[in-house]
Amino acid sequence: MGLLSGSIPWFTMMVVHKKSELLQKVDDTMAVLHTHAIAGTLGGLLTGLFSEPHLCELFYGYTNKYMGLFPGLHRGSSQSIRYGVRQMGVQILGILFVIVLNIVMTSLVCLFVQLIVPLRMSDEDMEIGDEAAHGEEAYAIWGQGERLENSR
Repeated sequence: MGLLSGSIPWFTMMVVHKKSELLQKVDDTMAVLHTHAIAGTLGGLLTGLFSEPHLCELFYGYTNKYMGLFPGLHRGSSQSIRYGVRQMGVQILGILFVIVLNIVMTSLVCLFVQLIVPLRMSDEDMEIGDEAAHGEEAYAIWGQGERLENSR
């Protein structure tokens, strides 16, 4: 799980993101999609696959009633397999709930903020750039942020 939880979000960020036309249109400078959505979804799915019955007993308080899909398949009984499939369903429902909650709450926050300040800069301001809009240059690679001689 540890190997997958580090390598899959990295792969989606460094390889898939750069090759996807849709993801190229999204301003995700801090890679929030990959570090939170991809990693969180992966963690939920892997938990549904690998969760151990004795550890689930500590959380739920029931013996052998909750387990991951792989331990359920390993035990082989139809009831164990049913419990494993149910746990995968619980994990998938949880993931879908978090996705819908994030979409709704982010939309509400954006609508509220838009009442106070605009969410997008005008095209003229976008052409001016970071230095004129914020008083500094983003990602200055010519030293420690010092200004170039031909800058304003």
